[in-house]
Amino acid sequence: MHAHDESEESAERDASSALATPLDLLLANAGSGPMRRFVPGMSGVKFTAGLARHPRVVARRAAGLATELTRVGVGRSRLAPDEKDRRWSEEAWARNPAFKRTLQSYLAIGAAARGLVDDAGLGWGDDQRIRFIVDNLVEAAAPSNNPFLNPKVIKRTLDTGGGNLVAGGRRFVRDFATAPRVPSMVEADAFEVGRDIAVTPGAVVLRTDVFELIQYTPQTPQVRTVPMLIVPPTINKYYVIDLAEQRSLVEHLVQNGQQVFCISWRNPDVRHADWGLDTYGQAILEAMTACEDITGQDRTAVFGICSGGMIASMVMAHLADIGEQDRVAAYSLAVTVLDQERAGVTSALLSHKAAAASTQASKEKGYLDGRTLAEIFAWLRPNDLIWNYWVNNYLMGHAPKAFDILYWNADPVRMSAAMHRDFMDIALRNALVEPRAATMLGTKVDLGEITTDTYVVAGIADHLCKWESCYQTTQLFGGDTKFVLSTSGHIAAMVNPPGNPKASFQTSPSGGGRKGTDNPDDTREWLDRAVKVKGSWWDDWVAWLAERSGEERARPRSLGNASHPPLDDAPGTYVHDR
Repeated sequence: MHAHDESEESAERDASSALATPLDLLLANAGSGPMRRFVPGMSGVKFTAGLARHPRVVARRAAGLATELTRVGVGRSRLAPDEKDRRWSEEAWARNPAFKRTLQSYLAIGAAARGLVDDAGLGWGDDQRIRFIVDNLVEAAAPSNNPFLNPKVIKRTLDTGGGNLVAGGRRFVRDFATAPRVPSMVEADAFEVGRDIAVTPGAVVLRTDVFELIQYTPQTPQVRTVPMLIVPPTINKYYVIDLAEQRSLVEHLVQNGQQVFCISWRNPDVRHADWGLDTYGQAILEAMTACEDITGQDRTAVFGICSGGMIASMVMAHLADIGEQDRVAAYSLAVTVLDQERAGVTSALLSHKAAAASTQASKEKGYLDGRTLAEIFAWLRPNDLIWNYWVNNYLMGHAPKAFDILYWNADPVRMSAAMHRDFMDIALRNALVEPRAATMLGTKVDLGEITTDTYVVAGIADHLCKWESCYQTTQLFGGDTKFVLSTSGHIAAMVNPPGNPKASFQTSPSGGGRKGTDNPDDTREWLDRAVKVKGSWWDDWVAWLAERSGEERARPRSLGNASHPPLDDAPGTYVHDR
């Protein structure tokens, strides 16, 4: 996929919203399924009480809705959907009086419903919970989701004699027969790992029960002496950083002289229920040791992504505590939240009761199924990830388009029960913010002891992993931190190849530094000072890495060494586990 039309870019934005990000907060609801989060509980009581305390405000809201619906009825309403909302692109929504009135009535009622949440004057957590429920109900009620109200569906039904609904019905039965019970975003056979995605040449040079270590073949005559180790998320397959040619971050790195290694996590099952944070932390250290042994170095550059970044940060603090922080030449993080306070709707949905129920469920089963998480992710962005495909797959009867990002997103892995428990513990206590409140491999975690130069990437359009939450990392680490804010969303922050004329990012004028003047604690102050740079952050990051990855030398003639001989060609075997 070398060129992208508007629909492709939209699909990538949809996928970006679906990625697991602040992962540990979502896990609290995974044990009981996504529907539990639609029960308002005490937040519903507070919402009702809040409206009861402001009867005049509610009356004005109702009167305003009645007035607007009257304007709609007589054809004088000026309500119109967002121009970027693809649901209303069919011309009939704007030109046909019946469809136009239906749409405007929906917009008026939706605005009133969301306005009632504002009127209730709830606290942050209750407001987020009720807003989540209201938003989902409003999106579900959209006339575009109704086969009798959507002009595009009506036209296709007439053209096909109802064949679209028959085909869509078959897809519906297939999709909802097994988890995740959400519309498919991509066909199961759209891609093949190792054939048309995850194709950057390399070899597995280390295999343990927990992970495979992939070393990629250098593609330049000279390479940097210091190797780079990528630590991917633990709930997704690693190959989000190695998609199609010219869309692979790994490919970009090796084409710019980096010696790249990547962990491919094993897909755990009931036999691995006891794998916790220490298990994965030890795995990172083992991978670093292998990188150093193969390249003949005593240092490694480390790049952590999402949940992998959380674990890697704890390992960094562990190394600082035992006096071995110098083993890391440069540290990078992408779309990683370490400070969970007010980290978006997922943070608001977190509760001790839900966490206890969820961890008990995974303990009994031995693992948390990644397919369950896929449902939860989808319902966090229902318009993009549920109803868009509801219309396309079931009402229009079309097969979803083949996009590599969406295929990756539909290829989750399980999480061991112990890892689930440990993540929940950290989230509930927000333990990484408090020095020495969490442990890694027997040492107390203090992120402030991390003084290695750090490069932190976030996406301003990331609706789950708020960039403001990612920015808080600059306040937690004790060294120089360069914060980069991409214009993209969660996945697009990683799949952001150079060449896109719309791509840009923001960073501080000084290029980064310690918390304080260079990285103020107020995110808006940072944003006001930031400078905009055209292009992809990939190129900026490669330049930053080059300054910290040692001198250049002739590339190695072969992969691995006597102690770590190549075992299989990349992408290895663990990536194929389902």
